Formats: sequence, C-alpha cells, structure tokens
Amino acid sequence: MKQAKFDWFDTLNYSWLILFSILTIFPIVYVLAGSFNDGIDYLRGGVFFLPRKPTSANYYAILRDQRLVTGYRVTVLRTVLGTLTHLLFTSMVAYGMSRRHLRFRNTYWWINLFTLFFSGGLIPIFMVLKALGFLNTFNVYITPLLYSVFNMIILHNFFRTIPDEIHESAMMDSAGDFRIWLQIYLPLSKPALATIALWTAVFHWNAFFDSMLFTTDPDLMTLQLYLMKLIKESAAITDSRGRIPLVVRQQYTPETIRLAAIMVSIVPIIMVYPFLQKYFVKGIFLGSLKG
Repeated sequence: MKQAKFDWFDTLNYSWLILFSILTIFPIVYVLAGSFNDGIDYLRGGVFFLPRKPTSANYYAILRDQRLVTGYRVTVLRTVLGTLTHLLFTSMVAYGMSRRHLRFRNTYWWINLFTLFFSGGLIPIFMVLKALGFLNTFNVYITPLLYSVFNMIILHNFFRTIPDEIHESAMMDSAGDFRIWLQIYLPLSKPALATIALWTAVFHWNAFFDSMLFTTDPDLMTLQLYLMKLIKESAAITDSRGRIPLVVRQQYTPETIRLAAIMVSIVPIIMVYPFLQKYFVKGIFLGSLKG
C-alpha cells in the first residue's frame, strides 16, 4: 500500500486557519465568561474561559437600564427598516442601470462613480441634513443611507448575468419594468441581495457616529452609542430608587457591566449571520466578476 505523501502546504494552511479561528473566538469567550462572573471576584483576574464565580447579576442590572432598552429599540428598528429600504432603492437603480436602452446611462454612471470617490465632507452633510429637517429625527438614520454606489454596482453586475431573453419574454407578455424588477429580477438575485443585506444590516447595527452627531434626543440613541457611553463611564449603573436588590448590586462592577452590555449587543448579529453566510461568497463572487 502506497504511503500518503506529507503535504507541508496543507499542514501550514490548516494550522493557520486553526490559529485564526482561535484568535477570532477567544475574545467572545473571554467577554462571555467575564459577563457571567461575579464583579468583585472578576477584579482578581484570571477569568478567561469560564466564570469562576457564576452570577447573572450583570445581565439583571443591564437589562433594567432604560438606555439599553431604548438603544435596542432604535437600533433594531433602524436595522430592519434601513436594510429593507436600502435593498429596494439600490436594486431599483441597479435594474435601471443594467438596461442598455436607458437614456443618459453613461452620464449617470460617471455621476455615480464621481460620488463613489469624492465626498463633500462632514460639514456639508450636516448642513444638508439640517436644511432637509432630518436632524434629531429617526429619518436621519434611513434616508441618507437609502443608496450606495458600491452596492448598486454589485447588483448591477448580478442583474447583467440574467439572460436578456427572460426580460424580452416578460416584455412580450405586457409586463412593465417595475413588475419585471419586482417579480423576476429580485427573486433571481437572492445571493446578491443577501450579501448586501448582511453588509447593510451590520453597518446599521454598529452605527453610532450619526446618532452622536445628528441627534440629541435620548429616545433616538442607538445601542452602540449607549455602549460607547457605558464603556467610557467610570461608575457602574446605579439604581438610586433601589429597584435593583442590594444582593444583586453587590455582585457587579463597572467592568462586568460593560462585558454584559457587549454580549447583549453582539448576540443578534451572531444569530443572523449563519442564515445569510451561505449566500455571501456566491453573491459577492458573481456580483464582482460579471459585467
């Protein structure tokens, strides 16, 4: 029986992938262990993989903070609405740009490409949003992010892979462009749409800069802005009204409160990603190579 030849490349490749996986997973395990550990005990150090003195006091305290509830509500709402509206609007433009008979198509392309590389800057953006009346409103999270040139190009290239015969056949059956886009092109473009949906949802979920600059209403504070403020605070969440029992308040510290807040903020993305991951590689590959 012929002995299998030792492959150095595969060995190094698998070793690197294993090391990379460990480096990726360890921070999550570290934060998770600390978030379930007693606050005073955590200050001793040495909590890396499992909580040494388990407790749920950190989550009990963090989930009773009204700022977290508000941040979660705002972030979930902007993520869902922002992703759906972005997909609809960007795919509309991508469909139009994929039609060769579109008037001034080349002009539109150059305008889009110019905005892809050049921006007016933060101050002009602030002035435009103020003139439109978007400041300190929920709409500031949605309308400015309706469209992305990069995502439009990905979808445009994907639409170009759909045979023209399908479009011509639908036109012969008296279907208009809107119906063709909605009932034919969108269902056939699930991989590309799922890829862009993942990018957009993660962006909305992690966004805090627009909330920090364009809103002052506490009811519009996003989850990530709340988390940033919490991490910067020097004291743990206090409960002056005594709604949190004393025995619970003795079990958490600012450090463990922050770890619990981090875990609360990343759980939804971790749960959603596996359902979209299968479309990710296919969507970006086809959308970037076909033209």
